[in-house]
Amino acid sequence: MSDLPEFRISVDQNPYLPVGGRDMHAIVSVEARSPGGGPPAAGTEAAEAIVIDTSGSMSFGGKMAAAKRAAVAAVEALRDGVHFAVVAGANRPRMVFPQGERLVRADERTRQSAVRAVRRLDAAGGTAIGSWLRLADRLLAAHDGAVRHAILLTDGKNQHETGDELGAALRQCEGRFVCDARGVGTDWEVAELRRITSVLLGGFLDVPDPADLEADFLAMTRAAMGKRVADVALRVWTPQAAELRFVKQMVPAVEDLTGRRVASGERTGDYPVGAWGSEAREYHLCVRVPASAVGQRMRAAHVKLVAPDGAVLASGNVLAEWTDDEARSTRINRRVAHHTGQSELAAAVREGLEARRAGDEETATKRLGRAVVLAREVGNEQIAGLLDRVVEVVEGEPGTVRLRPGVAKADEMALDTRSVRTVRTVRTRPGRTGDHGGEPDQSGQSDEAGRPEEAGPPGDAGS
Repeated sequence: MSDLPEFRISVDQNPYLPVGGRDMHAIVSVEARSPGGGPPAAGTEAAEAIVIDTSGSMSFGGKMAAAKRAAVAAVEALRDGVHFAVVAGANRPRMVFPQGERLVRADERTRQSAVRAVRRLDAAGGTAIGSWLRLADRLLAAHDGAVRHAILLTDGKNQHETGDELGAALRQCEGRFVCDARGVGTDWEVAELRRITSVLLGGFLDVPDPADLEADFLAMTRAAMGKRVADVALRVWTPQAAELRFVKQMVPAVEDLTGRRVASGERTGDYPVGAWGSEAREYHLCVRVPASAVGQRMRAAHVKLVAPDGAVLASGNVLAEWTDDEARSTRINRRVAHHTGQSELAAAVREGLEARRAGDEETATKRLGRAVVLAREVGNEQIAGLLDRVVEVVEGEPGTVRLRPGVAKADEMALDTRSVRTVRTVRTRPGRTGDHGGEPDQSGQSDEAGRPEEAGPPGDAGS
């Protein structure tokens, strides 16, 4: 555990509620900085499964050749000591390297052997992604406690097993490893990769040009090699009679974690957030508390980041205070507003594209028009640019758009894929412990990693 990053939690909120007010919103920012900024220490265990689609469709458009270059780049980026394997996916998965269902430790010899095996890959057969994931799970299962990660590449839909079979595979793999996925070309299903990576706490991206796969795999593998602690959870305590309405990851992408709560005490729940290296993520919490009298102050939630052994990596408080000062209670915290807008933006894009595919032009125009407005408000220039390829803004009428005819499939897939990717705001006054007043950055209640765990809230038996 000595190689753990230094974690810090900061909370942004307007803690003031009006008379009778109950819903408290807060943005919990978690920042992890690895000691020295270098690679993990030799003792940091990691296991990596690289799963490459080798179905027959990969033989078209240079995809198989690009996939082999990408897999080679990933293998060569593995640091010494990491356990790894390469798997070929088709109707059934098969081991490319090593022989037999196992991982081997990366060193110069095993990396070169893996590269030679990857270069012999051919494309044939169908696509059964659930079976690929099950094999990855069997390979990674022997390395419990390590940072377990899989890279998944596909160019097609999951056509050679049922949706129920894929669902069963995902239920088996959930919580056992993190999976990042890439879709190459334009024949894969955005919703399918979103479903897979959502369950497995990873991310996915579109790679329409196979020539871009190599650099993408290299970056993805380097990021995976930088992880230092696996199976981290966000633990949230709320007081008696309070209700945690939702927990959403907002940075780097929108992901609703509310339904993933695992009770860890009488009033605490754990939300899995996967493996961590040097990085920053942000979460949006909404707690419904019992209304109280003017002047009353309470802790609405206590948030901790916990390691698998229960060690608290960082913690922070969400506060609530009732006031009859309208100027205080009506202030809108800038970061809460920003992330509320980004959630709505992702929903507007998804609903607009679904309506467009269903031929409901009225709904598509309305929702994508709303998305254009929101993208500008939250400063998400990438989404704004992608929207511009799908709709035409009517000048002088904010929020009014026309659907463009003949939109390229790659452009629609790019907008769909990236609609949940968010942009960060800069905190203006980070880390002011106990700050309970000013705006826009009001809170900063934070503890740094390595400090003794503070006493839990009264009655916090489970934390």
